[in-house]
Amino acid sequence: EGGKTILKDISFKIKQGSITSILGANGCGKSTLFDLMTKNLKVNTGQILLNGRDIETMSQKEFARKVAIIHQYNRISNDITVKQLVSYGRTPYQVMMKRHNEEDERMINWAIEATNLVDIQDRTVNSLSGGQKQRISIARAIARDPEIIVFDDSFSALDSKTDRMLRRSIKEKLSDKTIIVVAQRINTIMDADEILVIENGKIAGRGRHKDLLRTCEVYYEIAKSQMTEEELNNEISE
Repeated sequence: EGGKTILKDISFKIKQGSITSILGANGCGKSTLFDLMTKNLKVNTGQILLNGRDIETMSQKEFARKVAIIHQYNRISNDITVKQLVSYGRTPYQVMMKRHNEEDERMINWAIEATNLVDIQDRTVNSLSGGQKQRISIARAIARDPEIIVFDDSFSALDSKTDRMLRRSIKEKLSDKTIIVVAQRINTIMDADEILVIENGKIAGRGRHKDLLRTCEVYYEIAKSQMTEEELNNEISE
């Protein structure tokens, strides 16, 4: 970017079926890392491998079949029902032609259940809150049944109760998926199998939530700014 190095000496592996979170303050480089992992930017040096294959050798269509990307904000049509919108994420052409099969229907219903949208699946989107619309975006992505799901701060509009519920549901129902969560909120990423803390374009710490509170000053300071002193002390002492 203008000759400036944004990321340096970044190297990590993500296990299949694991949840990996990437956390850091604004300007730390995590957005650049996200863009590289999702083929929005080309790598200048090094490689990003998916099952041993450089993602630069994949077409955008092939990459999209394997990787679902859920952004913080998505443009969502207002005049159709929640279930119809989730259905378009699965098989857009077949749904429009009313030809989707039993497997499509099963995956659509499963995605709606996983994101706790069952009670509102027949409502039109224009009557929903920002948090509900974020859950629709998540449901559309997982209905495709991709190998990897990347969340780009996709929980930001959810209240804490819904956030916890959705994270628990994702962990239970998507246990076979590889999940990457890019976020700024500690509460969103604290249950991850591994957390990568980015600062000044480098990995400042890596590990699980409780370990990082004790070993990574950058992570501790972020947690301190978002949690009460009592919550923080409880997390460290457990």
